[in-house]
Amino acid sequence: MKKILAPIIISLFIFSACHSKDEAEYYFSDAERDTLLTNVITFVSENATYANLDNRFQKKFRAEYVSRLPLYHFVKLTKMENGEFYFLLSRPVANLNSLRRGVVGRFTLNKGSLMPAHFEEVVNTPHFSEELVVERGTFLFQELIKKGNLDEYLTMKHYVEWPDKYLKYDIKKNTWVSSLGL
Repeated sequence: MKKILAPIIISLFIFSACHSKDEAEYYFSDAERDTLLTNVITFVSENATYANLDNRFQKKFRAEYVSRLPLYHFVKLTKMENGEFYFLLSRPVANLNSLRRGVVGRFTLNKGSLMPAHFEEVVNTPHFSEELVVERGTFLFQELIKKGNLDEYLTMKHYVEWPDKYLKYDIKKNTWVSSLGL
């Protein structure tokens, strides 16, 4: 029995040591990560064809969001003791293949599922190379975890594109909305 358990325990230790606590792979299998990422894509990307904010999570649109998986990835993902996740996501910028955008935010998960609840995009970075998304996005990600907000960085236009005087994130609608006239 010891001969069987020892390799299993060693394998588990090695596997868990391969990923740090700020990587999605630390918390989720590849399949779980892809499911979670698809759900996050549904929040942060443009709506699927014929979808809108009210119906974008319907099953008939799922395949289109899944098809976007290769274009998105979690740069950072950390789970706090209270169950809240903080994330840095790298996403495409329109048709500009050489540029990316960082999305820094947070969410909780619905019990027993990989569907985010209380989802919030805290900031979006300007268009950057992947390297700058990682560098500047990681700074913002760490500051959000440390301080709970990024208010002091919102005027740093070389780090934060949104929110600004024109756009703010509506946590009830889970989308960016015009802040003019609000």
